[in-house]
Amino acid sequence: MFEKLFILVKNNAGTAVIDNPAIPVKYHEAVINEASSSIIEVLKNQLETGKIKELVKFFQFSGIYNNALVSSIINKFANKLNNFYGIEPDSAMRTANSLITPVMAELVKESKDAKNIDFGLSNLLSKLNGNRTDMSALVNQLMVA
Repeated sequence: MFEKLFILVKNNAGTAVIDNPAIPVKYHEAVINEASSSIIEVLKNQLETGKIKELVKFFQFSGIYNNALVSSIINKFANKLNNFYGIEPDSAMRTANSLITPVMAELVKESKDAKNIDFGLSNLLSKLNGNRTDMSALVNQLMVA
């Protein structure tokens, strides 16, 4: 699942990363990894801090609940771009926004596709918690709520 997230990010990285003169070619792959890890870290933190209901709502009603979660991912990724790659804060924010926003929209879309088991919400949450628990029953209960 995490490999597929990396591919999803990579497929959306054209304008934001590959064609961005602020990001040297030698860092393209690393920056794509940073974007993927920023998404995983923020989603995992939502689980670890007991915000699973908000996470389920984000995937269920992304247009309503996306601001704080997506902003958090954008900020985390922009900070990494600034701190590790020396990209100016304004440019880092523009880059993060132009990559993370469409990736998260596509991730939500993929999670709703019954044929795409890898990005199914129950599977995604189970992977984020290290496969310690099957999250299906909880996700189904929260989606009804």
